[in-house]
Amino acid sequence: MKAVHFGAGNIGRGFIGQLLVDARCELTFADVNDTLIEQMKQADAYTVHYAEPEHRQFTVSPFSALHSVHDAEALTEALRGSDLITTAVGATVLKHLAPAVAKGLLARPADAPPAAVIACENAVGGTDLLASHIKELVTDAEWEDIQSRAVFANAAVDRIVPVQKLEEPLDVLVEPFYEWTVDASAFSVDPPAVEGIHYVENLDAYIERKLFTVNTGHAAASYIGARRGYETVQQAMQDGDVETAVRQVLAETGRLLREKYGFDAGDHETYIDTTVERFKNPELTDGITRVARQPLKKLGAGERLVSPAVQLLSRGEQVPALARVIAAATFYDHAEDEEAVEMQQRIEAEGRIGMLQNWTGLESGHPLFKAVEEALPSVRQ
Repeated sequence: MKAVHFGAGNIGRGFIGQLLVDARCELTFADVNDTLIEQMKQADAYTVHYAEPEHRQFTVSPFSALHSVHDAEALTEALRGSDLITTAVGATVLKHLAPAVAKGLLARPADAPPAAVIACENAVGGTDLLASHIKELVTDAEWEDIQSRAVFANAAVDRIVPVQKLEEPLDVLVEPFYEWTVDASAFSVDPPAVEGIHYVENLDAYIERKLFTVNTGHAAASYIGARRGYETVQQAMQDGDVETAVRQVLAETGRLLREKYGFDAGDHETYIDTTVERFKNPELTDGITRVARQPLKKLGAGERLVSPAVQLLSRGEQVPALARVIAAATFYDHAEDEEAVEMQQRIEAEGRIGMLQNWTGLESGHPLFKAVEEALPSVRQ
């Protein structure tokens, strides 16, 4: 099986690329970073290091590398013959890949099996976004051709890749855990056989499970941890009170996820335990300022804290743990974080609850605000 992967950064090399090579794909990396691509062209292997006590190492080889601009003709040829096209570039960058992907797909033989296109981005509907960018570039007839030559499947990905401090420039440090979930319903034929991809019929359930467990739990650890003066998530999670607060939050979101999607209670409890252990991993260093950054975004109505709280309240459930984290988030202040500065300015002008009302757009009498107000004394210092 031939594969082209856009994005030779840490996620590309340390997650998607590793799994594709392990699946014996003939893998071509594509990137616009001149230095990185030149290093990859000169290398015949790199090493993925696991952040764990055993310090396992995995050699990734063979692979090839192309510059997305300077090697455009070779990239088109690679896409023309590929069975699988993946990305890990950031959702906002997908529009810049669209011309190359479109050209490569249109060059595919009409009788070739359709290529699977899977955007592995930290965004809901990443592949749909890439497809929409491609559609904007081509004629209606060309788009019909592309649809017959490719299957666009959305995905959800999860693996912590910490700040890198390795000597070898291509080596990557990653946590052992990973999850790559792909929408099985997009395929009318057998999907690519890559060990490590979990094909599911209801991708939205797994996207929300990750968002309301990993992202919500990470936010809880960072905002509660910040109130206690910790500098990293790992330090915060060594505090039994912080771990308890995180587990209480995940018990609330877990209840919502089980009710909405029917996740098995035992399986989900295991997923929570695994998530907590990931946060506690002493081999990782997750700075509070990184995880807690952009607090206004994280306090959005459709985001990891407010959304599950609102959904639970609408079902008649109480949300004291989520309310406590939301309250703690409103105290987050960091001079180099523009959103944190803006949030504190809004609070000064509008009041703490007023800021939440105005920012989330929820009606002033929404029960969430009473819950947050009741939680404020527990997070004041």
